[in-house]
Amino acid sequence: MVQGTVAERQFVSNDISKDMDLLLEEIREETRATRLATDREALDPRVMNALREVPRHRFVPDELQFGAYANRPLPIGHGQTISQPYIVALMTDLIQPGPDDVVLEIGTGSGYQAAILSRLVKRVYTIEIVESLAKDANERLRRLGYDNVEIQVGNGWLGWPQHGPYDAILVAAAASRIPAALVGQLKPGGRLVIPVGEPHSAQNLVVITKQNDGQLEMKHVLPVAFVPLIGNPESR
Repeated sequence: MVQGTVAERQFVSNDISKDMDLLLEEIREETRATRLATDREALDPRVMNALREVPRHRFVPDELQFGAYANRPLPIGHGQTISQPYIVALMTDLIQPGPDDVVLEIGTGSGYQAAILSRLVKRVYTIEIVESLAKDANERLRRLGYDNVEIQVGNGWLGWPQHGPYDAILVAAAASRIPAALVGQLKPGGRLVIPVGEPHSAQNLVVITKQNDGQLEMKHVLPVAFVPLIGNPESR
């Protein structure tokens, strides 16, 4: 079992509520620290409440429970990670989720981001290319009662056109370019939030808004580091 550092073991106490309070305060502090890049002094209270409601430790491997409420990413196997809570909160805020929205997530992972989204929107469709991760996430989400989430094993570069167009699309892995299929599955007025860049090099979190006339408005938010989006059909 991974023991972690003294600081990490002290961070996660026997009181999950206390750990969550500490994590949310760290997210608030990081939001203030990055306000010049994000144009956000604070995140939507609905987003912060969703983070409070979702037990992150249920989405983290057993051997990494000591770090479940630390504000950092953690490995979940197959070269994938559960994202840093601040980044999860920021990306969720950037799509401006509404209660009647239908959202597509690319990169289910452990299901944590989908669980956050499920507290904020009407329906979440999420795609995971690693079959075993998708199976585990589906079982986890069903067990925890997140019943407005549907998972498909598939290539995120291609999206999930059957349920589109979407009010928002959130991509939890870095793409070398903006996938055209995802832009095509976005509603007019919808937002696509995606990390763009090559692995182990500069990546930027990008927000793309589709205007009513189909034109795209693009904004670079801040530097990030994500695992690559697997399955680019042009790389074969």
